[in-house]
Amino acid sequence: MFDDLRDLYQEVILDHGKNPRNFGKPASFNRTARGDNPMCGDKITVYLTVGEDGIIQDAGFDGRGCAISQASASLMTEILKGKPVKEAEALFGSFHDMCTKDDEEWTDHGPVDPDAMDKLQVMSGVREFPMRVKCATLAWHTMNAAVHGEAVTSTENAAF
Repeated sequence: MFDDLRDLYQEVILDHGKNPRNFGKPASFNRTARGDNPMCGDKITVYLTVGEDGIIQDAGFDGRGCAISQASASLMTEILKGKPVKEAEALFGSFHDMCTKDDEEWTDHGPVDPDAMDKLQVMSGVREFPMRVKCATLAWHTMNAAVHGEAVTSTENAAF
């Protein structure tokens, strides 16, 4: 059973890595940031359209990187559409905990859509491969920089 779940997760990551959703610079956006991971060369730019009501109306990304970074960005952009910025920030914190901590060490970052966290579980395996954590979290750190008006972020920042 565990092997079946791992195989499914691997298939989802490979699918999103090869066929990233929301890839490309959208015609319009009002928040953007560029993130890079100098250790492996992953580079991602995240584009968001945030309405006056604080809802993320559109999300896209471009850049290059490994299957994990591309899959994570693809999943993230699918999940963020229609979410309030506050929930996006909570999802970022919860996703980061999922990739870096044991379950009992997770912090409450605020309410998040449980279906979104279920979808993100496919990335939880990176916790076993510390060198891949930065690949999986790069898009999320970049999204967080975009919502906070920071144009550039890097895995070399202390917050990674």
